[in-house]
Amino acid sequence: MPKKRRKRGSSHGLARLPALSVVTKSRTEDYRSRLSGDCFQDLVCPERCRCEGTVVDCSNLKLTQVPPHLPEHTTDLRLNDNEIAVLDATGTFKKLPNLRKINLSNNKLRDIREGAFDGAAGVLELLLTGNKLQNLHGRMFKGLTGLKTLMLRSNQISCVDNTTFTGLSSVRLLSLYDNRITTVAPGAFATLHSLSTINLLSNPYVCDCHLAWLGVWLKKTRVVSGNPRCQKPAFLKEIPIQDVATPDFTCDGSEESSCLPAPRCPESCTCSDTVVRCSNRGLRSLPKGIPKDTTELYLEGNQLTSVPKELSALRHLTLVDLSNNSIGSLAPLTFSNMTQLTLHGNDLSTIPEGAFGHLTSLSHLALGANPLYCNCDLRWLSQWVKAGFKEPGIARCAGPPDMADRLLLTTPLNRFQCKGPVDLNLMSKCAPCLSTPCQNNGTCVGDATGSYHCTCPFGYKGRNCEIAINACISFPCANGGTCHVSPGQEDQFSAPPVNPQTALEFSASWQRTTPVTALGGLDMAAGRLGVGLLVRLGRLICTCPAGFEGQRCEVNPDDCEDNDCENNSTCVDGINNYTCLCLPNYTGDLCDEVIDHCAPGFDPCQNDGKCVPLPRGYRCECPPGYVGQNCEQDYNDCLENKCQHGAQCVDAINGYTCICKEGFSGLFCEVPPPMILLQTSPCDQFECHNGALCLVVAGEPMCRCPPGFFGDRCHKTAAVHFLGKESYVELPSARLRPTAHVSLQVAPAPPGVDAHMTATVNAWQCDPDTQLARSLAPPRLPERSKSRRKSRPREETCAQQPPKTDTLHSGAVGRLGGAAGAIAGH
Repeated sequence: MPKKRRKRGSSHGLARLPALSVVTKSRTEDYRSRLSGDCFQDLVCPERCRCEGTVVDCSNLKLTQVPPHLPEHTTDLRLNDNEIAVLDATGTFKKLPNLRKINLSNNKLRDIREGAFDGAAGVLELLLTGNKLQNLHGRMFKGLTGLKTLMLRSNQISCVDNTTFTGLSSVRLLSLYDNRITTVAPGAFATLHSLSTINLLSNPYVCDCHLAWLGVWLKKTRVVSGNPRCQKPAFLKEIPIQDVATPDFTCDGSEESSCLPAPRCPESCTCSDTVVRCSNRGLRSLPKGIPKDTTELYLEGNQLTSVPKELSALRHLTLVDLSNNSIGSLAPLTFSNMTQLTLHGNDLSTIPEGAFGHLTSLSHLALGANPLYCNCDLRWLSQWVKAGFKEPGIARCAGPPDMADRLLLTTPLNRFQCKGPVDLNLMSKCAPCLSTPCQNNGTCVGDATGSYHCTCPFGYKGRNCEIAINACISFPCANGGTCHVSPGQEDQFSAPPVNPQTALEFSASWQRTTPVTALGGLDMAAGRLGVGLLVRLGRLICTCPAGFEGQRCEVNPDDCEDNDCENNSTCVDGINNYTCLCLPNYTGDLCDEVIDHCAPGFDPCQNDGKCVPLPRGYRCECPPGYVGQNCEQDYNDCLENKCQHGAQCVDAINGYTCICKEGFSGLFCEVPPPMILLQTSPCDQFECHNGALCLVVAGEPMCRCPPGFFGDRCHKTAAVHFLGKESYVELPSARLRPTAHVSLQVAPAPPGVDAHMTATVNAWQCDPDTQLARSLAPPRLPERSKSRRKSRPREETCAQQPPKTDTLHSGAVGRLGGAAGAIAGH
């Protein structure tokens, strides 16, 4: 049972014990001889880490790897806010059988190697928030079979495939919040059998055909998901994924799942070496996955309306066949490195000047069967063809009328003239927005390639904004409610609310603008129909799941209004149910059962403690060595240890062990080594103070005191020295016997400075015949002190006399200043 606090900042290592004794409460066992000389490994707190109980905190230390040696009793390992980039499979967690939580948040993790978590089956929480993980694979979390919480917030994850969470069947909480996820592979969460909450918010989801399965899954599952929203395509932006109609999850050929590797050859094409053939496939765009090293690309007989922009990325392309499509315009610099370009049988009427000027290697250009409008704008093309003979003489003019059927190669340049207004249909090929293709007040935006896109008003979608959006998209039902549109009103749409929270404004506008009879009224029936409640709001109907009601299924009725909880238990409302929180000593769904704490399976006493039932609970009778309400604490026997000579006490169950220093032995390390006994000096156990030297005289220790100190251990002050102006020494209540004396020594100061010294002596009256001298005259002090030593003090109690102060002036030594002196008392 782990409970020891390790010394902070210590390092682990191997130590050899010369002697090891075990002490129990009965003191009957001695393992000194059996364990003497054995090696042991002391796994203490890693360097610079902080250890508190079973928590090892190594955060904020700029670590680049997990410390290799960790205490075996660790349950909570904190490695957050470091600089770990790769988590290697070092086997560290195999040595930590009690580990329950790992915090690796806010590191620089970009990869977790397979096997990194081997041996971590007992870990319940893994925090990986704020790292740089991009790709997840199932082998990354191998070994975490007992994991319940997995936090992957604020990483750089772009997709989740169907092997990512393999083996994590116990996970209940999964957070993928704030990543770069655009798509999720079908079945990605199928192995998470215990999942109850998943946070998928704040990700740029592309709601195309690859994500359709997720919309269905979110509708059917009972897992709390936070209502993730689409970000693309534009007409689905900010719409909850689960509220998007299945037909709206579409792909037009330009999308691909980022979870799937790019194919070497597109499905609709055939590839041979560097030649790719995608002919007669009905393509509307360039297939994804054209190999980068393609040299010849055949796209004839499709439905392309513009030259794919992606061609410019194929740097090795030398031949492109785009014949028999519907291409109506060309943009400058559309092609690169081309030697053969076939545009035969398209819808080209005009070509911007310089469209082929950069193709210095072009040797063949096919423009036949195009409705070329040979006015002044196409004069450059005729001149360019004649100069290089790159066009074989097949391309003919379709207009103006006086130029019809003339060959581009042979017609004189002066015939290419601009006369009268230009046909709008012709101009719209280069500027498609001229023909206002966007419907329902959509905004047309053209680009240099001759294509356009429509920005649709709210409520419409489609290439030309021709499709009305199902009203349920902008008015989703809450709490898993299913939205329906009233029959006959599928193509109607009202002004949208700003967001789902303001959706009631939408219902209010319907009530104000539509007669009640036309709406059929607002059916607010409170009766439950089948599995839920039907609430009609104009053309919208929300079918609420059991446990919810309201216009948008937003109300969870209080099921505790009528509850059967007993014995003063507390009722907690749920969804279509309630829970009873029982008081101590009660159990059961309704708290109607009395708990027998000591029954098998409920016994709370640990470490073989005996459970004794009481009228209001229980009591644990603990075995020797354990304390606490449930006998959960191992008593620290080292608090009352008898280890000697600096031995280390190690707690055990109902006893302790003394680890002796080198040379010592005995149950309590009380026996010194023989060598020490022979060589021991009396001074080893005799302490001299104030730097005194210990000498052995006649086998006994004696202290030689330095100047200014006296006493048998030189611990008493005999003299003080000072140097400076106005210095003095005060001896309050000095109980001086007549045999004592005070000596003063004075040294001259620089000339010109006056000085004086005052000596105050507290005299003590012992009897009429013996008194302490009151004046101190330097010439007579030695004699007086000498005479005082010879007289024996009287035994009667002395009476203190008023102090007398004498002042010593410069006298014979002239003018003194800054006196230096010493006062000694004996």
